[in-house]
Amino acid sequence: MTDQAVDTGGAQLSGHAATEGHFLGRTRELKELRADIERAGLDTISGRKAPRARVLLIAGRPGSGRTALAEELVRQVADRYGDGVLRTRLAEPDGTPVPVERAARDLLAALDVPAPAGADEDDLTALLREALARRRVLLLLDDAAGAEQVDALLPDAPQCLLVAVSSGPLTGIADVRPCTLGGLDTKSALDLLTRYTGSVRITVDPRSAEGLVEACQGEPAALTLAGGWLAARPQAAVADLARQLHAESDEGSPLSRMFGLVHAALPAPAARVLRLLSLAPAGLADPHTASALAGCSVGAARTVLDDLTALGLLRALDSPLPQYEIPGCLHPLLRAAAHVHDRPAELQLARARMLERTVRLLQSCRAITETDSVQAREKLQGMPRAVRFPTPRAAADWLSARRPALLASARLAVADGELDTLARRLMSQLVRAMVAHLGTQAAAPDLYGVHQLVLDVAERRGLPREKAAALLNLADVDARTGRTAEALARYRAALDAGREANDPYAIGRAMESVGGAHLELGDYERAADWFGRALAQRLARDERADAARLYGRIATAHTYAGRYGEAQRAWRACAARHRRNGDVAAHARALSELARVQEYAGRPEDSLRTCEEAVEWAGRAEDTRLQAALRLRLADTLDRLGDPAAARLHRGAAERILEKEPADGVTGPERPDHAVDACEIRSASAEG
Repeated sequence: MTDQAVDTGGAQLSGHAATEGHFLGRTRELKELRADIERAGLDTISGRKAPRARVLLIAGRPGSGRTALAEELVRQVADRYGDGVLRTRLAEPDGTPVPVERAARDLLAALDVPAPAGADEDDLTALLREALARRRVLLLLDDAAGAEQVDALLPDAPQCLLVAVSSGPLTGIADVRPCTLGGLDTKSALDLLTRYTGSVRITVDPRSAEGLVEACQGEPAALTLAGGWLAARPQAAVADLARQLHAESDEGSPLSRMFGLVHAALPAPAARVLRLLSLAPAGLADPHTASALAGCSVGAARTVLDDLTALGLLRALDSPLPQYEIPGCLHPLLRAAAHVHDRPAELQLARARMLERTVRLLQSCRAITETDSVQAREKLQGMPRAVRFPTPRAAADWLSARRPALLASARLAVADGELDTLARRLMSQLVRAMVAHLGTQAAAPDLYGVHQLVLDVAERRGLPREKAAALLNLADVDARTGRTAEALARYRAALDAGREANDPYAIGRAMESVGGAHLELGDYERAADWFGRALAQRLARDERADAARLYGRIATAHTYAGRYGEAQRAWRACAARHRRNGDVAAHARALSELARVQEYAGRPEDSLRTCEEAVEWAGRAEDTRLQAALRLRLADTLDRLGDPAAARLHRGAAERILEKEPADGVTGPERPDHAVDACEIRSASAEG
């Protein structure tokens, strides 16, 4: 039995695991775990309804087969849970606990439940509990670092089951009976070796085989490496390996001693690749990662990865692209070997090569989507063939498959602190690639985390321009998800950073956004004041389109405040600016808003004339939906003025226009707001 991979860095919702037909032993443990599902809990015994899901704990050190046992249990009982099996991992390969916020977001994504970008841990876990309350789900939490993580994700749903895998007890969670793993029984251990060696080599020397099992203490991970070592040497007897393992120092675990033998027997290039894989983000590697780390070709790296997989040192993942996982139990051994055999400068250079390769792949991933750009096509053709994608679909598949590793790369690069320039380039290209393939809204949860990393680097390196860009990005997401007060604080901080950097774009953008936040909070006087400051800057820089738009935003603030005279003056200025700029459609929309405010101000005749003018300009702009909306408004105004015949004419005209349009509703300026889509925010770097 060997540990099986349960995920690729995020959560998964699926049916049966892939362990069926590969599992060995643990009959007693499985029987106890299944019985534990059925036993009455403390709440039931005391007459109370169980308020939370039953928790099963499989405890054991890494390499003991704890994940494989959990997966086999899940496979056997999954049909009881009609809404499927959720899986996620709660520790990084180096043992760092995964934040509960990230785990909850991954689980919600697996359930197809939208989670607001930037939401905190409490909001996400509450949303997860709400989603699970209506479902019958089996939740597998692998590699839990502590009870706090499990408790935060525990469903308040007694119909659900939570299976946790951990190194130790989950102190603090009530009514949990741990199933603690030791080594495999001798028969199962020999069966595991037989899978690699064939039956003959075991049956001809059963004593040596049993001695090898004893030296490995029945530990599945150590036995897997032993089997791989023997499979690679058909002429070697089991006794040869048993003697070598017994001759090793008694220090360390069986797994570490077996790893030392396997590593020492590898060819030097393969051993170096193996050690450098300790740098692979999220414990996930592909041929490009290995190629960049080792400085070899992609083809050679793929061959080495396959060879290491055959030896049991890696696991090939079920993925549309070639991907491999470094077993968690081997990660600390790889890292220790790298520090012994490789100089720190070599490790840092390998890490830099890996990040540079990732940046180029992200550039290529984004460029392939810009099919109409001659410049993008030329840039793409100038890249090495190895980093080019044949189609946008292939690029999207790569981005999806490597998403956990890409996000982990950004986190590790920022945490390293020695490669901030590369980290900034990586995050910039990651943002652009995700927006190009997923869109801003769909990518927002991931991008929020990336922008926070950009902010960390900018503050650490004293880069006010990038700090302003990151704050603007984060504040925009806060504003879109209803956290307006938090957005306002970040917009103000972005304004300070923009002024420190003397960046006119950031200054103007921040001032307008501060005004927008005040508008959302209902402070219309401050909103108009901040829009006015932004307008003054735009006028000073002769940015005519933005100035015209800001006149509209000032008019909106005055309209909400009931200051209709000031609102009318601002809408007239807005309309005049758009007309001078040659933006006919925007001119028509501004006139329509002016007509609305005139009606609010009790001037229906003026509103009627302005609305008729707006209809004429909408016709010139060929904006048929706006024409229809304006004619309906004209009809309402004429009804109030006592001219029902003219009102019927305008309604009839509107109906004829709508008959020619798709039946998805009229989109007119029904809200006195002249806001436009958010301006583009430059990310960490403008390169690429």
